[in-house]
Amino acid sequence: MLAQAIGSAVALAAAGLLMSGLATAGSEGHGPGHGGGHTVAADGSMVHDGVTFYAGPVPDVIPDDVLAAAEPTAIAIPAIGVGSELLDLGLQPDGSAEVPADYALAGWFREGGRPGVIGPTVVLGHVDSPDGPAVFYRLRDLVPGDVVEVRTAGGAVAVYSVDRIEQVSKDEFPTFEVFGATRDDVLRLVTCAGEFDRGERSYEDNLVVHASRSA
Repeated sequence: MLAQAIGSAVALAAAGLLMSGLATAGSEGHGPGHGGGHTVAADGSMVHDGVTFYAGPVPDVIPDDVLAAAEPTAIAIPAIGVGSELLDLGLQPDGSAEVPADYALAGWFREGGRPGVIGPTVVLGHVDSPDGPAVFYRLRDLVPGDVVEVRTAGGAVAVYSVDRIEQVSKDEFPTFEVFGATRDDVLRLVTCAGEFDRGERSYEDNLVVHASRSA
């Protein structure tokens, strides 16, 4: 199941993408849910269980270079046997973030970056489902140097190399590291990890894979 730590109120700066807040999608009807979540305060703060991670302005204009870049449509991770078309993930009417409706498919967070421009392209996927492993179940097996290929709507394939993998508590979700501005074309893969708290019906951690464009 994908952590509800993923969501959005996105600020887009000239240097790239700047994540200014997160909102969460509900999990009802999607098997084991995920307790705790990120909400966006009126001032743009991202708050998780009472902890404020960032406060700042939320511009509503997306730079032309981001809009011009081809949208990602599929992802392949040969080292762990992943091949998935990418669902488009945005925001729900209540401001919460969408998560993949299909456990077998990953999703691209379209409020973020795209291959070909500086900033992070963020791909989200469930780690498991009520019936067993989901698309990002083996994400934890990746090691630095493994290749991730992202196909775009224009037919090009952007190749990324894994830099590092981190497992972090949901209470300490690395918002800037995942969604924040960068000087390079980078990729972030996110799923759940750690122990499953049956009382809270929530995984305790997130797994984040950081990768950089190599071809």
